[in-house]
This record gives sequence, C-alpha cells and structure tokens, in this order.
Amino acid sequence: MAKLLSWLPILLLLLLSVSLISCHVDHDMNQMLAKHTQKGKHYGAGSLKSYQCPRECTRRCSRTQYHKPCMFFCQKCCRKCLCVPPGYYGNKQVCGCYNNWKTKRGGPKCP
Repeated sequence: MAKLLSWLPILLLLLLSVSLISCHVDHDMNQMLAKHTQKGKHYGAGSLKSYQCPRECTRRCSRTQYHKPCMFFCQKCCRKCLCVPPGYYGNKQVCGCYNNWKTKRGGPKCP
C-alpha cells in the first residue's frame, strides 16, 4: 500500500500534464480554424462560386495518384454543391452535399 501511495503524486502529475497538453492542442486547433475563417475560408454548401472549383479541386486532388478522375469528379461535385472540403482527403462532413452524393452502387461520388 505504501508503495502505491509513493507513485500517486507521479501519476497525478502525469495525468495533469496530459490534460494540459490536450487543452493546448484544442486551443491551437481553434485558433487555426479562426484564422482560416478570418481569411475568408468558409466551408459548407454554397461557400464557393463555380469559377473557384478548378482551383479548389486542384488543391484537393494534388496528392492523389489518380489525378484525372479525382479532378473530374471533384469539379462535378463542386459545381453541384458549391463547396470542396478542406484538406487533401476526408473532412467531407463540413460539406453535406459533397459527402452525401453517392454512386449507383452506393459508394461516395465525390473525392
């Protein structure tokens, strides 16, 4: 029992450190999102004009080995939904239309 009590302060310190790091990461993420919003980067349906689709799809598809099909479907989705999710992959939840458009087989239509 005494041995367990000697480890208690170390465990509490470790737990506090992890908690503080987690809060710091959340704060940094919120600041980053706020900066994007301040720069005019809004995501979601209708956040783009159709002339912005090629640029946003070039960004979205820049890291895939299937560049041509990615660009084709991304631009098709962008013209319909007027949004392209942030990043190179994933994050589709910020653009419902882009996320929910499915192929005839039920797979995702938009990259």
